Amino acid sequence: MRVTMATEAAPGRPDNEDQVFHYANVVGVLDGVSATDGLDSGCMHGPAWYTRQLVVRLKDTIDKAPTDSLSNLLGTAIEQVMRDHPDCDLSNPSTPAATVCMVRENGPELEYLILCDSSLIVDRGTSRMRMTDKRFERAITRIRQEALAGDVAIDSEEHAARLRVAAERKRLLTNTPEGYWIAAATPVAAEQAITGRLPLTGPRAVRRAALLSDGASCAVDTFDLYSLAGLLNLLTEDGPEELIRQVRQAENADGDGYARPRYKRHDDATVALCLFEETR
Repeated sequence: MRVTMATEAAPGRPDNEDQVFHYANVVGVLDGVSATDGLDSGCMHGPAWYTRQLVVRLKDTIDKAPTDSLSNLLGTAIEQVMRDHPDCDLSNPSTPAATVCMVRENGPELEYLILCDSSLIVDRGTSRMRMTDKRFERAITRIRQEALAGDVAIDSEEHAARLRVAAERKRLLTNTPEGYWIAAATPVAAEQAITGRLPLTGPRAVRRAALLSDGASCAVDTFDLYSLAGLLNLLTEDGPEELIRQVRQAENADGDGYARPRYKRHDDATVALCLFEETR
């Protein structure tokens, strides 16, 4: 498995709330949930700290239990991070959190784990498919539609007010069976992740796999820059940095968000591309 990675903070933001790692035979992309202005998280730390710390704990857990399932690795890491900030109110539903997408090359198979709205795009030779945790999209569809009607500018007071309302409503759905699951302060969330295995041998073998935070996958679903095949080809030929550069161009071209409604003008963007041998 050959891996190329890139991550970039949103322009104007001092901290990157995304993380990407390749450790042993595991590759992961994490996307921290940005804190909403005026909404108490109960925590002295922010999402950038949380994603960094979760990666640290994931690496520790991989060292100690390299054969554990990806779900178990993530659950253990979440629990350990909880111990890293014991003075914070971890019962607050707005406590720092992160989406997670991980893959592991394990002999003839590629194991995967997806939690919340990060994406895994795989190329199996004759077909491409995008894998996400659809529970998140189902849970927040109406919230998103009302918050992002495309009738107010991104930096307007009305837009900010709508985001606060949306965040309050999402709090009620966080890490609940009726809502969606995310890495935060609920280790059981890892057991609810979307997991599976794909072959790395034979006619349906995975040739390429791309892990993307939503700040990068927006190239497909928000800005319509590429098909799945086109995105994978761009990553393979020009690298993850080029995809992020093109996303920045698209964000700047619709700076007010009227044409492409979204929560913020720019987002942190992260990509990991895994290339596998074509013949095994």
